Amino acid sequence: MSTLLKVIAYYSGKLINISDIGNKIDLNLNTVKTYIALLEQLFLVEQLPAWHSNEYKRLVKTPKIHVLDTGLICALRNLNQEKLKLEPEKLGSLVETFVYNELKKQANFSDENISFYHYRDKDKVEIDIIIEDSNGEYIAIEVKATASLSSKDLTGLKRFKSITQEKFKIGIVLYDGDHTTAFGENLFAVPLAALWS
Repeated sequence: MSTLLKVIAYYSGKLINISDIGNKIDLNLNTVKTYIALLEQLFLVEQLPAWHSNEYKRLVKTPKIHVLDTGLICALRNLNQEKLKLEPEKLGSLVETFVYNELKKQANFSDENISFYHYRDKDKVEIDIIIEDSNGEYIAIEVKATASLSSKDLTGLKRFKSITQEKFKIGIVLYDGDHTTAFGENLFAVPLAALWS
């Protein structure tokens, strides 16, 4: 199981591929599923289900997996500040997992039922985190470990807004910048630091 957890640390923030994980550590599909279920019961990992809609058929239904402690991910992947500076591409999924974990913690303080999903369609358009409130309304959050953004970074949010229409409350790109910027109606770029303010 410790070897499995180490492999999952490389998948954190990504679509889970149980067959691929099993092949990497020579375990069959059912054993991997059983071990992942045990790791979930130990609050070490969590699967983030894919958002789905009966009206919109072009969706990928594979869940993502997140390790619930980014410090543990860094330890298992032997990552430190110097390595992340040399290989900044490794920071993206790490920041996504960190944001997901922070939002889940904050959701525990809410009195209403809040559900978490991710969005990905057959065109590979995706959103890292979808939050659904008890009224069936959505907050869509894309996480970028960069200080500069382009209109391309809003592609997933715009598509999700067009699908959910009046149920779409707000779309946010959380990024490593220092100011909030509007990108149209209910679409914003917001600094990561806003998670704590």
